Amino acid sequence: MKIIKLTLIAFIISQMAAYAQTPVFVSGAEGYKSFRIPAIVRAPDGDLLAFAEGRVAGSGDFGDIDIVMKRSKNKGKTWSASQVVAGYDKLQAGNPAPVFDLSDPAFPKGRLFLFFNTGNNHEGEVRKGKGLREVWYKTSTDSGVTWSEPVNITTQVHKPKQPEVNAVYNSDADWRSYANTPGHGMQLNEGPYKGRIYIAANHSAGDPKPKGADYQAHGFYSDDHGKTFKLSETIAIEGSNESTAAEISGGRVMFNARNQKGDVRARIVAVSSDGGMKWDTTYFDHNLPDPVCEGSILTIGKNKKHNILAFSNAADTKNRDNLTLRISFDDGKTWTKHYVVDKSKNGEKDYTAYSDLVQTGKKTVGVLYEFNAYQSIVFKEINWK
Repeated sequence: MKIIKLTLIAFIISQMAAYAQTPVFVSGAEGYKSFRIPAIVRAPDGDLLAFAEGRVAGSGDFGDIDIVMKRSKNKGKTWSASQVVAGYDKLQAGNPAPVFDLSDPAFPKGRLFLFFNTGNNHEGEVRKGKGLREVWYKTSTDSGVTWSEPVNITTQVHKPKQPEVNAVYNSDADWRSYANTPGHGMQLNEGPYKGRIYIAANHSAGDPKPKGADYQAHGFYSDDHGKTFKLSETIAIEGSNESTAAEISGGRVMFNARNQKGDVRARIVAVSSDGGMKWDTTYFDHNLPDPVCEGSILTIGKNKKHNILAFSNAADTKNRDNLTLRISFDDGKTWTKHYVVDKSKNGEKDYTAYSDLVQTGKKTVGVLYEFNAYQSIVFKEINWK
């Protein structure tokens, strides 16, 4: 009887440890009034690399903002001090989208890409045509210890208005606001587009429309390890905004976006059979409720002919709360398992908001997420199997 009790206690302790919440970025610390917009990847050696926007003066989306990174060598139990990996003088560098290129023969140990955006005005003003958002990337061949100089790819993946070229107005050549995913990027692992680096993104086109209908999501990708980039077709639904993508069976891409209009409180999903260039089908997944917030999707394994996916978001139709991890065993058609990662007890505002996912083991997924009204970004590992 004593052995059974001890075994039970050990099991409970192990479960508590597995679900322990660890602060990673704490607002007011390390010279930043606020941290927002989490992103996370796992290095080939197992290190976890967590990224966020370090906002110097406050919590606003525009201002003096750096992209900072922390490292964990023990599956998220402890984290290093912050390292600034990208900045834009006293202006904005944000929307970190890290992804490892593991198929480039020139870098057999892998090369880490960090895609990010810069901006010279508030998003609302950029939507009015008063400002510019640009797209950049940096690389690291030592898993984020050192970094290359930034490369500007704006002209390849963005369509800002050029009056001297566009004599006849065309909103498709008048992209204004622009943002990477935010969260991790992806690389295709099988099929005819194997090795493709793919970043989900979004833009606004033309003058602002009510309820954010000028927003539309899209992707951009590289088939030559970052030498050149191309744009995907735009998602057909107006108001599709912050987006994320994952690989499903057969080398296909599943795209998952926020509905900025808020008329349907569910995630927008698009599926591509050509590696994310064009979209075969686009629909609202009502199994993924959403309060108009960011979400994260990640491929974590295979189940016979299908890919196993993980998805996280604030699974509530009204509030940024009830952060939930869902698991699909059939390429995202259904979500048969779910785990509440964190939920307010008294309906606190913005209790859980943005999140990003990383695979930490065969049975575990790490969730890096904004917590308790953006007071911190924390990490929690979930055993989903």
